[in-house]
Amino acid sequence: MRRRVKLTFIYLTMAAMLLSPFSFSKTTVHAEDNSGIKDLIIFQNVPEATVELVGDQIDLKVLHIYGDGHFEAVSENLSWNSKNKNVATVNEDGVVTFTGQNGRSFITVTDGRYTDEIAVHHHKESGQLVIKQKSERYNIIDNAIEGMTLNEKIGQMLMPDFRKWNGADVTEMLPEIEALVQEYDLGGVILFRENVVATKQTAKLVAAYQEASEKYGLLMAIDQEGGIVTRLQSGTDMPGNMALGATRSSEIAENVGRVIGEELHALGINMNLAPVLDVNNNPDNPVIGVRSIGESPELVAELGVAYTKGLQGAGIAATAKHFPGHGDTATDSHLLLPEVPHDKERLLAVELYPFQQAMDAGIDAIMTAHVTFPKIDGTKVISQKDGTEISLPATLSYKVLTELMREEMGYEGVIITDALNMAAIAEHFGPVDAVIRSVNAGTDIILMPVGLKEVADGLLEAVETGEITEERLEASVKRILTLKIKRGIIKAESPVPIEEIVANAEQIVGSAEHKQVEADVANKSITLVKNEQALPLNLTDDEKIVVVGNTYITNLYDAIKEKHDNTDLIRASDLLNETQLAQLADASAVVIGSYTFSVSGRSPNSPQMQMINQVIEEADVPVIGVGIRNPYDIMAFPEIDAYLAQYSYRNASFKATAAALFGENKPTGLLPVTIPDQNGNVLYSFGHGLSY
Repeated sequence: MRRRVKLTFIYLTMAAMLLSPFSFSKTTVHAEDNSGIKDLIIFQNVPEATVELVGDQIDLKVLHIYGDGHFEAVSENLSWNSKNKNVATVNEDGVVTFTGQNGRSFITVTDGRYTDEIAVHHHKESGQLVIKQKSERYNIIDNAIEGMTLNEKIGQMLMPDFRKWNGADVTEMLPEIEALVQEYDLGGVILFRENVVATKQTAKLVAAYQEASEKYGLLMAIDQEGGIVTRLQSGTDMPGNMALGATRSSEIAENVGRVIGEELHALGINMNLAPVLDVNNNPDNPVIGVRSIGESPELVAELGVAYTKGLQGAGIAATAKHFPGHGDTATDSHLLLPEVPHDKERLLAVELYPFQQAMDAGIDAIMTAHVTFPKIDGTKVISQKDGTEISLPATLSYKVLTELMREEMGYEGVIITDALNMAAIAEHFGPVDAVIRSVNAGTDIILMPVGLKEVADGLLEAVETGEITEERLEASVKRILTLKIKRGIIKAESPVPIEEIVANAEQIVGSAEHKQVEADVANKSITLVKNEQALPLNLTDDEKIVVVGNTYITNLYDAIKEKHDNTDLIRASDLLNETQLAQLADASAVVIGSYTFSVSGRSPNSPQMQMINQVIEEADVPVIGVGIRNPYDIMAFPEIDAYLAQYSYRNASFKATAAALFGENKPTGLLPVTIPDQNGNVLYSFGHGLSY
């Protein structure tokens, strides 16, 4: 029996962001009698729609409902009226303004054939109220699903990437891609760095994707985490999660989420596959590392929820990843299938804790991990790679996604897989088998399936044979459409002109205010781990600094040289030769930048670390280390005179480090992880941090 819509009262007391603008699509040309349209409703009457007040105003939106149940945003040829202008007025664009007088008014809208209304109420004590109307006509999600074909339901669950086409980066819409969006009724697309080169280009590409969608707005997703996973090639370059952890500031974390969200929103991108909520309690983790906020579940939860608040407050769907936790692994799931051996009690206390907090705070989506958790699901399957018996990874596990996430943890939002083309899945399971397993496990969105046609056809056949029920698909489609309604991702009959979109994006992306947030994070994240009276530097113009290193060393050198012109660079990734050692002879300080991303890289026997220890031994002046990416680097050279961790190779972090070297930026960062020594003992503890 169809669920009845209950009367909903929404109490609005705080200023909030404007309702996300509707997505862009092809202009639909209707006959004069509005053939195909069966109703017109005010968007805010939809039960799943949020109502947001900005000052004393509400921006009402309107939908046309079509015969097959799909809906589109309409903004032209509408007439608005307020039945009690003493309480509230409405302009020709549907913007309602409360006058401050107590009472109630009904705001009506008509396109000349259909009419709808919504009640607004004001009282000096209770504030402003919007009273949604109660009727079956507003149950647009169930009505849309009822009118969908099976192919359309499957399409809503598919999110492929179009990173390249015929070997070339996809930076503009191609007829072949437009045809695929329409042929498979795609519900979403994920963008990568190759696709998002510049602000104007990105805005045009995203708008073109939305134009290609024939009935429903597309989820346009991206991995804009900040730090080492930053896709946009224009705009702000946030230092990343571990830098956030070092700040210990939920306010900064929320600001970062807001800035990232505002830039994505301006570009038309509406879903961010962030934040990472993995607890990085394993220094040997090759895939998470500085993508994690830190090793403390409480810190990860606090800052992750704040980041999410900022992101979703800007109108972007946030996605916590990688459930149930990828932090305590020493294997990269892009290459192999990792295992987390802990029991449920430990997982609930550590790995699952940040996810539970994010769920309770209303996060829009959660991404699964291609990791096995045998204490949760001990199911064994035969690998198609080599015929061996393996544990079922979380992405494909009913016990993890449905029994644990849905039933035990109470999550009702969207579940999205990690990329299904990753080796942890692709090598052990066939493309169609993996997707069928993931759907039956509880997945809503299938990210980057291997072979769009093969997977779509395979899902269709699975439903026809009963391997997947159509009701199971409909449950996912309902969650997806609910998310789209919540975030205002709706096809528009009259898209915003691309010139307006581009002009707005160019004002917002990389704005001065956003760059200041970027600088604040970097400055407050720099962590002074060790200082044997080597810092801050106080040198005369005649005294020379020598900067030594290889990866990203030019960035560090440039930032230091801006502060102290008498600075030289030695580029080296191995032991210094006699000529290079001679360059150290007249130095007053040596700054060495280390860069690692793996256990082998930070081994004392690695060429880079041998070089650093050589310089420490040979130099007669203070040697200052800078951990450009991983704070763990000092494990390989504990005898260094001073050591700063910056967690990021983004320019703002290099500038912040340079300022810290000279005392202009007094370090306040605290280690978000414990740094062990080579024997596994504590070298520097979680929370450690010095200053001047």
